[in-house]
Amino acid sequence: MLRCRNGALYTGVTTDVARRLKAHNAGRGAAYLRLNGPGELVYLEVAAGHSEALRREAAIKRYPRQKKLRLLAQTTNLLRS
Repeated sequence: MLRCRNGALYTGVTTDVARRLKAHNAGRGAAYLRLNGPGELVYLEVAAGHSEALRREAAIKRYPRQKKLRLLAQTTNLLRS
C-alpha cells in the first residue's frame, strides 16, 4: 500500500515491490498515481500466490479509510517488523 502525496492510500499487487515502486515514481503504471504521486510505501504483505494476492487486494480496497489506517498500524505490516 502506498500513501500518495495527497494522503490517499493506494493498494496494488506486484511480484517485485522495488521495481513497481520505481516505475510508479517514474510516472509509469497506474493513472491514479501519475496524477496524485506515489509518495511512500507504507504497508506490505506477502501472499502465497497471485490469486490470493488479488483477493486480499480486493478486500483491502473495500475497507473504509479508518480500517486501512488500523491495518497500517498492525505488526503484520512487514515494513514494521
